Amino acid sequence: MSKIVLFNKPFQVLSQFRAEENKETLARFISDPSLRIAGRLDYDSEGLLILSDDGQLISRITEPRYKLPKTYLAQVEGNIDMQALQELCAGIMLSDGKTQPAEARLLEEPPALWARNPPIRYRANIPTSWIELTISEGRNRQVRRMTAGVGFPTLRLVRTTIGEWQLGEMQPGEYREFVV
Repeated sequence: MSKIVLFNKPFQVLSQFRAEENKETLARFISDPSLRIAGRLDYDSEGLLILSDDGQLISRITEPRYKLPKTYLAQVEGNIDMQALQELCAGIMLSDGKTQPAEARLLEEPPALWARNPPIRYRANIPTSWIELTISEGRNRQVRRMTAGVGFPTLRLVRTTIGEWQLGEMQPGEYREFVV
């Protein structure tokens, strides 16, 4: 039997258990020493993290050869246009090579998310847009680099799904545990 934990990683929490530079880590929320993290989220990103005591499952989630889709909600600076969305869908050139094609769509209304603390910077004269982006790679800061590469830097990034697992209604710092 394997243990799987779905965790909603809050903003400015490191995706690790060991202490570093007086930053909050997963140890504040989860204390099970048998769990390992399947992938990472940047310190300034939020949302779904999967932890498990099953090494094979962790490998299937993190190994690029399995191309497990990951979906993100990204608040970007500016009014994103169809050309930028088409470029994201086709794959764009980054410093470490061209990305695989992604699925990208504009969200007409901001998603119903928790308030972030501290909040996103607000500038009345610069609008923002929300997009949903699904990728099947896991390069370092990939979504942020992709949106910046098409001219719309990411201000807020929330991962909502990894493969079949979804964030659902969990609030930051909450988790659900399963035994399979």
